[in-house]
Amino acid sequence: MTTPRSLFAKLWDQHRIARLDDGAELLYLDRIILHDRSGPPALRAMARAHREVLDPYLVFGTLDHVVDTTIGRTDRTLIPSGQEFIRAFREETGKRGISLFDMGDARQGIAHVAMPEQGIALPGLSLVCADSHTGTVGGIGALAWGIGISEMEHALVTQTLALKRPKTMRIIMNGQLASHISAKDLVLHLIGQIGANGGVGYMAEFAGDAVTALDIEGRMTLCNMGVEFGAWSAIVAPDETTFAYFAGRPFAPRGAMWDHAVAHWRTLRSDDDAIFDRDITLDVSGLAPQITWGTSPQHVINADGHIPYPEALADPVSRQTAEGALRYMGLTPGQALCDIPVDAVFIGSCTNARIGDLRAAAAMLRGRKIAPTLKKAIVVPGSSTVKLQAQAEGLDAVFTEAGFEWRESGCSLCFFGGGETFPPGARVASTTNRNFENRQGPGIRTHLMSPATAAAAAITGTLADPRRVAS
Repeated sequence: MTTPRSLFAKLWDQHRIARLDDGAELLYLDRIILHDRSGPPALRAMARAHREVLDPYLVFGTLDHVVDTTIGRTDRTLIPSGQEFIRAFREETGKRGISLFDMGDARQGIAHVAMPEQGIALPGLSLVCADSHTGTVGGIGALAWGIGISEMEHALVTQTLALKRPKTMRIIMNGQLASHISAKDLVLHLIGQIGANGGVGYMAEFAGDAVTALDIEGRMTLCNMGVEFGAWSAIVAPDETTFAYFAGRPFAPRGAMWDHAVAHWRTLRSDDDAIFDRDITLDVSGLAPQITWGTSPQHVINADGHIPYPEALADPVSRQTAEGALRYMGLTPGQALCDIPVDAVFIGSCTNARIGDLRAAAAMLRGRKIAPTLKKAIVVPGSSTVKLQAQAEGLDAVFTEAGFEWRESGCSLCFFGGGETFPPGARVASTTNRNFENRQGPGIRTHLMSPATAAAAAITGTLADPRRVAS
């Protein structure tokens, strides 16, 4: 009798080459993704060591982290070394025959957006990238995780990596979502309930009717922030929604190979009797829009809530952390969240810059203007393909007429490492994934939320409940 297995166990076993003496296991890698921040140093380190890429056909690169996102961009960037990174990336990938999605290429974009969009990341494949949010593509049913640059060198040379198997966790989310509630609200709620370290040491599988009701983009948002939950990675089982998403994608199988692929993908689900190391079940039917108030994704409350009192926390460490977060954020316990003014709004990142995200934000903004008190409002599409599709649908006009700046694709203001920031001390309503101190620049105060909630904040000039703004 076959032992019931989780989806993760099936994928892990399908990719395992060998068990090693130290308890680790050697896994085969189907895809390796490079970006302009980590790709050049990894490739140049290999060249110095006289090593070559084992299979360039399975390696793909894209410009995203350091590339400028202003319209009419060139190789020049806001960080002094950025131009060198870009040119080195072109040179090193060109030497090895690695496909590079460069500026001007419709396939260019944030790695975790562009790769599934092109059908390079597919259900059941193993995939690595030197970026902590690589688990995003777990939303399509891929086994994907982030690695470091030294690991990247090993991956490129051998098409394998050795690692120890993490424990398994199943997160069941049940209930029909109300209007203006999205995957971003789901994952922020999870982190708020369980904690930013709740997933440490686990591979998390998202399941339940609220998850299967999400489109593929929403599932990728869930898995994107699995790392903010502390998980090694995250995954959602592929289904008919997944298959429909990949039909006709440039790198997806075609003809008889498509039928063969779908037949295999249908087997990629956890067995009914599969046992997980931990189960979490959440009823999300009454969930409200979520907004963070502090410097961790677990510092999150309902959009119509009030800033919590640290002294109400029993744990002294949590209490001290909350007090520090309030000092940095310049907030007072008891304040109504919706009374707090914002200086800027950013809609973008690998978390929330796909076409569905832009549609949700544009729906809130259509026929409206941003608040006159707002200093900056920016939209950065997750890929050039998303940008072109949004323009074909007229979404860019909705944003610009409302007062937003429309940009080219890239990571942009998700993090300060790209060189761009907001005015010193600005309070930002952001669709990104991290809100720790200085993440978006020195002294910047970041509030995480969904695209619809960010658009609502742009209209009111304060943190806002999108349900009230839309009514």
